[in-house]
Amino acid sequence: MPLTPEEQRKARLKAMRLIERMDRTEKGLTDKLRQDGFSGEAIQDAMDYVKSFGYINDARYAQHYISYRLGIKSKQKILMELAWKGIDPETARTAWEEASEFEEPDERALLRRTIEKKYPSGSELDDREMRRLYAYLARRGFRSNDIFSVLNEMEIRSCSLRSQ
Repeated sequence: MPLTPEEQRKARLKAMRLIERMDRTEKGLTDKLRQDGFSGEAIQDAMDYVKSFGYINDARYAQHYISYRLGIKSKQKILMELAWKGIDPETARTAWEEASEFEEPDERALLRRTIEKKYPSGSELDDREMRRLYAYLARRGFRSNDIFSVLNEMEIRSCSLRSQ
């Protein structure tokens, strides 16, 4: 069934309203329009329409996303979130490189701050608490060697290690 002028108008208006409220990725806008029941042809037309004005730009979205989260989340976590939002890995890596030129993120300092929110330096944790802390940090995209190194620097140990 061909695209009707009415469906075309509605899809374009809906796309404009959606991006008016917040910046979106191409995948995010496409998914939302699909969720609202528009046909594939109407979605493609609406996407072409908003792109013609420069309203959808995944590279710009990735740069903004990274710059707002640079000192808050790990590189790996940010890149995973961008992938989930439909940003291709090359665009995300390029945006990361551009953002980190201006502000060099200190992942170890971020990791330290994240740990300090849960435990002060010198804490002794039982095995279960240590596993939970490690899993929590790993889910946030911190690398294993960094986690162990910072925990050691902060003298956060497992109670079972004390007897060794």
